[in-house]
Amino acid sequence: MSGFRSPVGRLPDEALLSGLATGDPDLAVIFVRRFQHRVFGVAMAVTGDEQLAEDVAQLTFERAWRHAQIYDSRRGSVATWLTSIAHNLAVDAVRARRTEPMAPEDLDALIGAVTETPEQWALAEETSSQLRAAVGRLPREQARALVMAGVYGMTAQQIADAERIPLGTAKTRIRAAMTKLRTTLASPKRGDHVQ
Repeated sequence: MSGFRSPVGRLPDEALLSGLATGDPDLAVIFVRRFQHRVFGVAMAVTGDEQLAEDVAQLTFERAWRHAQIYDSRRGSVATWLTSIAHNLAVDAVRARRTEPMAPEDLDALIGAVTETPEQWALAEETSSQLRAAVGRLPREQARALVMAGVYGMTAQQIADAERIPLGTAKTRIRAAMTKLRTTLASPKRGDHVQ
């Protein structure tokens, strides 16, 4: 049976992840090749720094290898799981590098990265598409406050200082954005409503 070769490039993502977990070098290479552009795209969209994005991508695959056994297909696809790891590591890397709040004028580019560009291609799952679209429909100041709090982990006081607004206004913007997102994402999909 030495002449028999299965088309390993066509293996399902879950099988490749299992091969990664068991240390199979061939399956590990195929796994990395299958997801490397997607993972790097997510890291680049969040960090905006090619070298940092490469580091994040490397850490993402290391973490996937170490935690492959805890992957649960009921919670999402391998691609979603892997891009979530990449996104979380990229956010952590940006937070670790940033000693001061992001300049407010730079937030528009970040909001654009969340709603379009490489991250949109990398996170093509329906849920993340709905979230990006919902954030994109928020008033600009609410979207900025939400991204500052949710992506960068800034406190309401830090947001108020960065945006040069009262603390209560920052809290209101965050709360209003979250309420609108919950309403938008929780409403059942029944097509376009005509009123």
